[in-house]
Amino acid sequence: MFTIDDKVLNVGVGIGSVYGIGTYYKTTIPPISISFEKAIIDDILDEGVIGVGAYLGYTSYKWHYVYSTYDYGWRYTNIILGARGNFHYPIIDNLDTYLGVLLGYNIVTSREFGTMGVYDYSPKSGSIAFAGYIGGRYYFSDKFSAFAELGYGIAYLTLGVGIKL
Repeated sequence: MFTIDDKVLNVGVGIGSVYGIGTYYKTTIPPISISFEKAIIDDILDEGVIGVGAYLGYTSYKWHYVYSTYDYGWRYTNIILGARGNFHYPIIDNLDTYLGVLLGYNIVTSREFGTMGVYDYSPKSGSIAFAGYIGGRYYFSDKFSAFAELGYGIAYLTLGVGIKL
């Protein structure tokens, strides 16, 4: 399980995202994420542990419109850089259950493409990123786990692997 001074690296792929949804949108690179977490406080409510760490999420999608001789659109990328805080509480053997929050920055870039190219510019923007989630890591060994997180962030559901360092 997750105990004081443990360090875990997660790599995941997301399913479902708030980015690139709607008519003419298509995901080009699904949401992917990498996170690192270190346990810093234990013995919360007897068995609970607080962990903190860093997060990097990425996705790419495009809005593409074709009509008659017009074939144009926009390519978008979202990069979320942030810090996470998790509260872990064991419920079942080998299952590390937790809930957490993420606070970071969402970097958005876009680029126009196609035959209509009216403006020919590539705007960039950004905003504060905030997410809440619940998750769990099932440990197959002392070092290797599979994880799932459900919440709001780069994806609604993230599945992946975790490695205890």
